[in-house]
Amino acid sequence: MASSSQPCVQFVPSSKALQSSSLFSSSLLSPRSWMVSFARSSILSVLSDAITIGHLTISDSEGTHYYGRYKKGCNDVHLKIVNDNFWLRILLSGDLGFSEAYMIGDVQVSSLKSSMNLWLENQAGMEDTLSSAVARVSSAISSLYNSFLGQTRSQARLNAIASYDQSNELFKAFLSREMMYSCALWSDAEGGVRGDLVDGPRPGDLEAAQLRKIRHVLTKARVKPGHRVLEFGSGWGGLAIEAARTFGCEVDTLTLSIEQKTLAEERVRAAGLEGRVRVHLMDYREIPAEWEKAFDAFVSIEMLEHVGAKHYTTYFKLVDFALKSRDAVAVVSASTFPESRFSGYQAEDFMRRYMWPNSCLPSATALITAAHTAGAGRFTLEGVENHAAHYPRTLREWGRRLDLNLTQDLIAKDYPALRERADYDAFKRKWHYLFAYAGAGFAKGYITCHMLTFIRANDVPVRCD
Repeated sequence: MASSSQPCVQFVPSSKALQSSSLFSSSLLSPRSWMVSFARSSILSVLSDAITIGHLTISDSEGTHYYGRYKKGCNDVHLKIVNDNFWLRILLSGDLGFSEAYMIGDVQVSSLKSSMNLWLENQAGMEDTLSSAVARVSSAISSLYNSFLGQTRSQARLNAIASYDQSNELFKAFLSREMMYSCALWSDAEGGVRGDLVDGPRPGDLEAAQLRKIRHVLTKARVKPGHRVLEFGSGWGGLAIEAARTFGCEVDTLTLSIEQKTLAEERVRAAGLEGRVRVHLMDYREIPAEWEKAFDAFVSIEMLEHVGAKHYTTYFKLVDFALKSRDAVAVVSASTFPESRFSGYQAEDFMRRYMWPNSCLPSATALITAAHTAGAGRFTLEGVENHAAHYPRTLREWGRRLDLNLTQDLIAKDYPALRERADYDAFKRKWHYLFAYAGAGFAKGYITCHMLTFIRANDVPVRCD
């Protein structure tokens, strides 16, 4: 959508903007109308200082406003406010509120990817102006949230779609054949991490990149025929099946999802590997005593995000407990925060509210420290890899497949409530928001994706003689 080429409209500072409405005129408004007006004025008044890179156009029933400076080729984002609840959501919940407004259709966005990039490129300004203003004013009226938003049909829709993420049919729609719900590794064979943007995606690209990832992990784990492998986080059995079928291993893999266990076992049987892959419905903290020093290798792919910072040491104590004392390797992979952004406490955002409740992204050094502490020096860090550059293409591929394969009838078989079109549309937008939100985060270095390899303290590195 075309934007004005003239300099952005410069709004007065927030304090002046809020003074422009007299107490008398405000008193004529209903409580909800006053809140909307207050939220809108507060947010618009600080955007002129917050947006310094790129160009933002906001249009609603009261007019159109421009922020930043438009120039050809710049990141140009247009937001059309469809429902004035948008202003309340932003005021009370910040970026979480924006995600909610998008999912239920209160705002239309010219490009999700561009809007995420605009936020991250202006992150400092957003945090210094918009976020602080939101925090100041929302604290005064947050107790009224449920009066205006908490009991609405839209809010009920958001509450419902927060938990609609356990359907095997959903994941079959956008994952590749082995159903790895984690970052793929792209090579020149698929055109690299931007191959889909240069030559267009080709059938089988995602399958090839995910198989490469699985084999890379197992190679780093130094598995051999006859080795016993322990995996925390089964997914749908993709890595366990490959470890048994191609590398000749025996695998014990743990999951907390009944749906995942059922499908993983079906796939193990279809591969003729029942005697070599065992899928356990088990918390990692409940591994049996007879597993002590029983395993040659340990692998865990993007499960650590659900462990929680206070449990990292316990996690690695159990890895140490299960691995043999010599000639044993542990490979763990996780989406991570850069060290400058990591905290043991992480506030609720879109990811933790609508995708993975109570999740916590670790940092690479937090995991390394926990492994050293838990193993009392019995682990040696052998390798650190950052796969973040590979994640945006993985997410783009998932988004394309979701559009191609997911239908309302398909998902409504598991969740009849999604037979209502508005609920289904909100559900689908949730997933598109995830792919854009995470893709921008990885592309801009806001989040990373580390794979760590540990060997036993007295084991030798990979042979080079």
